[in-house]
Amino acid sequence: MNPPAPSIVILGTGSYLPERVVTNDDMAQLVETSDEWIQTRTGIRQRRFAAEDEHTSQMATAAARRAIEDAGIDPAEIDLILVATMTPDMPFPSTACLVQSQLNLPQCTAFDIQAACSGFVYGLNIATSMLQSGNFNKALVIGAEKLSGILDFEDRTTCVLFGDGAGAAVLGRSDTPGVGMIGGIGGADGSNPEVLCQPGGGSAIPPSINSIDQRQHFLKMNGKEIFKQAVRVMGQASTDLLQKTAVDSQDLALIIPHQANLRIIDSLTKRLGVPAESIFINLQDYGNTSAASVGIALDEARRAGRIQTNDLILLVAFGAGLTWGASLLKWQ
Repeated sequence: MNPPAPSIVILGTGSYLPERVVTNDDMAQLVETSDEWIQTRTGIRQRRFAAEDEHTSQMATAAARRAIEDAGIDPAEIDLILVATMTPDMPFPSTACLVQSQLNLPQCTAFDIQAACSGFVYGLNIATSMLQSGNFNKALVIGAEKLSGILDFEDRTTCVLFGDGAGAAVLGRSDTPGVGMIGGIGGADGSNPEVLCQPGGGSAIPPSINSIDQRQHFLKMNGKEIFKQAVRVMGQASTDLLQKTAVDSQDLALIIPHQANLRIIDSLTKRLGVPAESIFINLQDYGNTSAASVGIALDEARRAGRIQTNDLILLVAFGAGLTWGASLLKWQ
């Protein structure tokens, strides 16, 4: 009979937000919009934009350093780095390899995850399985984005929604049963990729004068369709995972959803039948930071005292692809 899989716990968390604060009034100086228009449709008041010479890998490294310090471990113990991002420093090598170098870590397994806004949740689920295999000791999972670099500031329907930042977590094994990562699920439906995509830059539309003139290297989104799909898949992923783990939504101490739109989060709250105070929300300050979103929120919630020992925490996200994922953990 095989021994039970070890518990995989989060040992520490960290986050990083760029210094530059960009308010809705600031955005109104760039495109035809207003603070009222943005807030009533999204709940966003401001966001952070990275400096021109500030790269995704640097923000990821800053968040990682804070997570490692919080975990109280020797950085050399980390032998697995997963970076979730859709705005890497460059197509290759991976941002994870750049982070490994910037942290001056020994040789380790390092690779990127491209699941858009679901990336951090995907990363937690992947790292959990890899640690349970016994082949790895400590994992560093990071979500990091510099979305300001791919926003079309001639499109007011998209450029006001997004921001930059990074969130990180250090995972390790524990001898205590029934704590840490209780379960995780993920899904994808790539049948309609154009509803949220960056058309140019890949093998389908390589960089050219024509692709630049047609603004195909900027983020494109069908907002109405994304909203409809997000409401559906966030709720379904949450209920599917709760059923899989035999956990009632009323037993959740905190739900940390992807921070994209307040109306989407409100719909999730109603779907799960939980009180509004059980939902952690910080999108008003940072906007949609894609793969960094859940990691930043997790770190802020913990440091704000919103997470206590033995609390059941649900993380859930959706993103371009479409992708979706959820993780359930019992805080150790």
